[in-house]
Amino acid sequence: MPRARKDGAPRKGGPRRRGGAQSSIQADSGSSEDEAASEARSTTSDCPSLLSTVAEDSLGGSAVDEQGPQEDLEEKVKEYVDGLTDKSAKTRQGALESLRLALASRLLPDFLLERRLTLADALEKCLKKGKGEEQALAAAVVGLLCVQLGPGPKGEELFHSLRPLLVCVLSDSTASPAARLHCASALGLGCYVAAADVQDLVSCLTCLEGVFSRSCGVSGPTAPVAPASLHGLFCSVLQAWALLLTICPSTHVSHILDRQLPRLPQLLSSENVNLRIAAGETIALLFELARDLEEDFIYEDMDALCSALRTLATDSSKYRAKSDRRRQRSTFRAVLHFVENNELLRDIFGLGPVLVLDATALKACKTSRFEKHLYNAAAFKARTKARSRMRDKRADIL
Repeated sequence: MPRARKDGAPRKGGPRRRGGAQSSIQADSGSSEDEAASEARSTTSDCPSLLSTVAEDSLGGSAVDEQGPQEDLEEKVKEYVDGLTDKSAKTRQGALESLRLALASRLLPDFLLERRLTLADALEKCLKKGKGEEQALAAAVVGLLCVQLGPGPKGEELFHSLRPLLVCVLSDSTASPAARLHCASALGLGCYVAAADVQDLVSCLTCLEGVFSRSCGVSGPTAPVAPASLHGLFCSVLQAWALLLTICPSTHVSHILDRQLPRLPQLLSSENVNLRIAAGETIALLFELARDLEEDFIYEDMDALCSALRTLATDSSKYRAKSDRRRQRSTFRAVLHFVENNELLRDIFGLGPVLVLDATALKACKTSRFEKHLYNAAAFKARTKARSRMRDKRADIL
């Protein structure tokens, strides 16, 4: 019985000759390569037409594809809104954080308009019964919700219903500094966007002014030492207050200038760089408003103010972080230049023309769904043509 041959072991008598088969393969190689190349050309040249046909068929469904993520987000927002009434504080905080991220990522005015009452009730409970982080997240959502609804009766109604709670938390010295910070931002943003009554504006200005005025005290060269935990709160309050000053009537601005312009320079000596920068920008805004009222406006303590601004604009103290020194010098150089040379603040910072937030302007800036569909279709068609040309070139090279 013959023994089994191991794999890879050579046969007895050496390898078999395959000259005939090899020569025939070489003989047929030329014709087979030509056929393969021609087949590849025909197949590749047909691809652009096939792709373009598929693309044209799919253009009608681009609007459906665009609606997909929108509908998914709306379903998620529904779940987040349901989570706001959960018994668990951790679940409510998670729902508030997810809702905050969703409202900050995409505009959903029509969807939120239908659910504004449900949202208002849930946020009111979070602000009333919540503690610390829950109140902070609820206040942040209130500000974003006012922006989403925009100016108009519905947005104003929402702001009116939640404004007393925002003021209550902001004025409560025992509340969490983070909650008070976000309430200040929501109060300024909501009033700027949604409030149409001048009395609401004056009320919000008075509330914000009362918070940071405690850190200034009476007129003097230095401000009372404020705890480090409140520095972020004072920054947020100053920024919200300055935002509302830009739409304040001139009759009220004159009283605010007399009351606050001598006090604000005290905050320039604060230990916190963000608070110093916020104070400097607010002082520059007050000078602009004062010069709008009176072209020849002269500040009594101008020399001391310019000296303090110049010191901050050239500060090189090593005990401060390099990034903080860079930000501070850049900001106060611009502020000092404006205060001394009486130039428009918008020209210094390159802010452009004044932004007018009315319903007509917002509607004009909004792109319709049909325009988005046409833009996506044109972009898809141009991309398909460009890829088709590249595929043709690769086919020629082959």
